[in-house]
Amino acid sequence: MTTRCCIAGGGPAGMMLGYLLARAGVEVIVLEKHADFLRDFRGDTIHPSTLELMHELGLLEDFLKRPHTEISQMVGQIGDETIPLADFSHLPTKCKFIAFMPQWDFLNFIAEHAGLYPTFKLKMQAEVTDLIEAGNSVVGVRAKTPAGDVEIRADLVVGADGRHSIVRERAGLEVESLGAPIDVLWFRLSRKSDDPGQALGRFVAGKIMVMLNRDTYWQCGFVIAKGAFDEIKRRGLDSFRHDIVSIAPFLRVRVGELQDWEPVKLLTVAVDRLRQWYRSGLLCIGDSAHAMSPVGGVGINLAIQDAVAAANILARPLSAGWVSLSHLQKVQWRREWPTRLTQWAQVQVQQRVLGRVLGNAQQVPAPSLLRLFKRFPVLQRIPARLIGIGVRPEHVQTPEVL
Repeated sequence: MTTRCCIAGGGPAGMMLGYLLARAGVEVIVLEKHADFLRDFRGDTIHPSTLELMHELGLLEDFLKRPHTEISQMVGQIGDETIPLADFSHLPTKCKFIAFMPQWDFLNFIAEHAGLYPTFKLKMQAEVTDLIEAGNSVVGVRAKTPAGDVEIRADLVVGADGRHSIVRERAGLEVESLGAPIDVLWFRLSRKSDDPGQALGRFVAGKIMVMLNRDTYWQCGFVIAKGAFDEIKRRGLDSFRHDIVSIAPFLRVRVGELQDWEPVKLLTVAVDRLRQWYRSGLLCIGDSAHAMSPVGGVGINLAIQDAVAAANILARPLSAGWVSLSHLQKVQWRREWPTRLTQWAQVQVQQRVLGRVLGNAQQVPAPSLLRLFKRFPVLQRIPARLIGIGVRPEHVQTPEVL
């Protein structure tokens, strides 16, 4: 097979880039190694910046018909005290809230709309295993499918295959690790209609848990010190259940749903980035270029911003069949500074807040700055803008070619 652009990975970055390129009339193939998009580990948070892009594309009304929940204020629970963290109601965007939608629904939505364009192809159960090179340039990929191995030649290969990217590994791109002192244990517990409202982060005496409302159940992220899972399992499941109840007492009668360790999945947190995101014929975006911490839930939205910037810069060269190194360099120039600044903020929160809480068996009081947010609500607009819109938000510039 041959195509203008071959994208490895059907996550937010890959699917959005594929959609935007197809919308601009560029022939594109997206390869997704799984048979569907159903992954519990994928983020749920659709920020106002992404909702603004949906509005620019004329998809927002249809998008918001899909099952989702909305929050216009982000709050945290520190001990018995509820602390407001960010107020999105004042953002200069069409949607002044964060939408929580399971990522598989988001990806299915993008796939459905991308499929309306004849230049878009999505191949499921197609796992990229290697790159095809000619001289110093990447000219395609090899992929494993149920029907056998295939080769796809392309003017541009885009690695959007996540933090464990095969594309960036095979390309030999250098990774700079920023470190992460935390991991996350991911599990679900049933939800009742009279449960307390959603507090994204609960901080109680050396323990932290994030709870996402998925209507019929809570998707829980229990934050642990890096590498501590073996010790937690050694202490036993009863001890782990007790830890959960100490954070969210209303779950007391439901922690028994965890009958063994099988439903508790370890999500290894990494914060890293490529020093150079590209080679001749190849570009990495999203987590392939910069793995993000779960802090702030910004990863999916930053990946989508990468896709929009890449489409804005590359759609015309791809249509002409010629993408130069300078084109690829422009994508990194455009997105590297927002990435670096966001990762710096995440590392500060990891080290100064999360690490401090996990390393202290006593209840850590709310920082003075957060108390100011409670006393002077106008201050909540600052983190709302940083989280909800981000640094240097992108806007759709590619035309629709029917």
